[in-house]
Amino acid sequence: MPSTPTLLFLHGVGKGDLDGAWKVPLNETLLGLGYPGLDAVRVVAPQYSHALKDWDEKEPLPGVKVKQPPREAAKQNRRDFERRVGAVEFRLGRHDRGHVTPSIEGLVDAAVGVSLVLPLLEQARKYISDLQIRAHILNRILAQLPESGPIVIVGHSLGSVIAADLLRRLPQGVEVTGTVTIGSPLAHGGFDVDKLRTSMAEPPTNLAWWVNFWNFGDPVAAHRGVSSVFPWLIDLRINTKQLGIPAHAAVAYLADLVVAESIGFALFGSRSTDVEVFENSLDVPLDYPELLALVALRYANLMTSKLDGDKKNRYTGALRQVQATTIDLIAQRNASEKRQIPTPIARLAFDVSDPDASVPEPLPSFHLPKDEAVVLLTVLASENVIRPFEIELSRNLWRSAMQDLAAEMGLGSQFGTDVFEAGKRAHEALGGPRAVNWVKWGAIGVGAAAIVAATGGLALAAAPGLAGAAVITSALASFGPGGMIGGLLTAGTLATAGGGGIAFGLASAGTSAETFEAVIERRLTAEILRELQHLDSDPTVWRVLVETEMEVRREHERLDEFSDENSAGLKELKRKIEAVERALRYLRDQGLEPGTMPSTPDPFLGRITAFVRDGR
Repeated sequence: MPSTPTLLFLHGVGKGDLDGAWKVPLNETLLGLGYPGLDAVRVVAPQYSHALKDWDEKEPLPGVKVKQPPREAAKQNRRDFERRVGAVEFRLGRHDRGHVTPSIEGLVDAAVGVSLVLPLLEQARKYISDLQIRAHILNRILAQLPESGPIVIVGHSLGSVIAADLLRRLPQGVEVTGTVTIGSPLAHGGFDVDKLRTSMAEPPTNLAWWVNFWNFGDPVAAHRGVSSVFPWLIDLRINTKQLGIPAHAAVAYLADLVVAESIGFALFGSRSTDVEVFENSLDVPLDYPELLALVALRYANLMTSKLDGDKKNRYTGALRQVQATTIDLIAQRNASEKRQIPTPIARLAFDVSDPDASVPEPLPSFHLPKDEAVVLLTVLASENVIRPFEIELSRNLWRSAMQDLAAEMGLGSQFGTDVFEAGKRAHEALGGPRAVNWVKWGAIGVGAAAIVAATGGLALAAAPGLAGAAVITSALASFGPGGMIGGLLTAGTLATAGGGGIAFGLASAGTSAETFEAVIERRLTAEILRELQHLDSDPTVWRVLVETEMEVRREHERLDEFSDENSAGLKELKRKIEAVERALRYLRDQGLEPGTMPSTPDPFLGRITAFVRDGR
């Protein structure tokens, strides 16, 4: 970015801030955030308040110079735009978005209605309805701008409407590195000048990103963001603890840290030091959540080499954001616990606020004993490792990636094959097509969270050798049951937890039949995988299934006597009963019930038995 960027400030109605009072709070806040002040930039602040009062000279409306590209190019532009917006959102999303009481909210709602008839907004309506006024203002602004180079647009109030109108009329050599609007009335239907909602259904190709800020006490902002008009921009609410016109003033917005942060970022780029801090991390051992995140990112990354074309483009874009979010969450948790970031995690950090920054690839995973890897890889194979994004990929591709992962971990590629074979058998045992989809179970993480709540919270036992209840408790408190890390932790815990708590949670009305089937399927998958890999059976699987069956049957009997026969609750319970019955039947038939042999003897096992019996 050039050393002297241009800041274009578009004022609102009234006198147009002739003395430049808006610069004072913005300059102070920029300096306080560690950015250079406004002396380091070229400031352009055109005055056009005279035209909003009265203007009758005719001049042509400047033409549209930035056209929408062809379909495929438009698709790529939108994808690139979303990546840049995601970088900005990642940076700004950590800020407090404000909080107001319900009583204040009511006052604001009343003020919004009054604002629409304020005399000041009548000036704004002149811009909308009078073509001569509009043409003069746009031409006046364009005359003061360079023909090429980067600019940052800040539009206040009516200035935000003018900014939207101006974007496509800028010279083709101008690159808008960021647009920040404050106190915008664009959400009002009456401000759809020249059908902007239609003409800018997609972001202009000269625009890097757009963030709109609305102050909760601002009556002009209509208690609503501008994303209702342009869904592709970011809306952020702030709260300056003011009401009415003071809350609408430009100086109120520009003194806010998050508003100034967005403008500083647009002008000067990233000032992030996160990457440098991470690189100084000590070589501390990974805890279980860190190990889980690292292996999940490696598994997801192994998929990238198997994709091409549009899917690879979308997948790598999604994975970029998932990795940035994952490392950031770990950094925040570790900072709160005063724990250093292990080197394998630290090296995955990158400056996500730079949309062109390269993303470090996770190194090959650590070796794990097979018995400890069973639940880990079962969960990875059944969860969405790029949550919250959803991209449907071939099961064969995921199996291939799992084979590569298992080989890297010293388990052998057959272990990866068996993970998916075990899942297939469990899926068929529980009812085939009606059972929950193998790959997409991560989409019902909210349902899994209901089980965690129903069990009394987080004191669930985890798989031996991996993590204890205290670790799960701490991790879920930090990451929550949603997201990539929290979702994997929750799924892993539900696949290993023992005792009556998990049975009660599964049987409770808060757990849907779909979630119930998913949890049962994961537990059954892990047990089948142990069998395929000739590992010792987990005795808690049978016990938990039996306890769950008892809880579900008791709940069914309790409701059956008084509820309608076709009630939704009874139908859900019947599905649960069928699922757990099928799981127990499968284990019994395979000789996995404690103290039993398979109902259909394995030929190889029969040969071994005969060999021993005959003394050969």
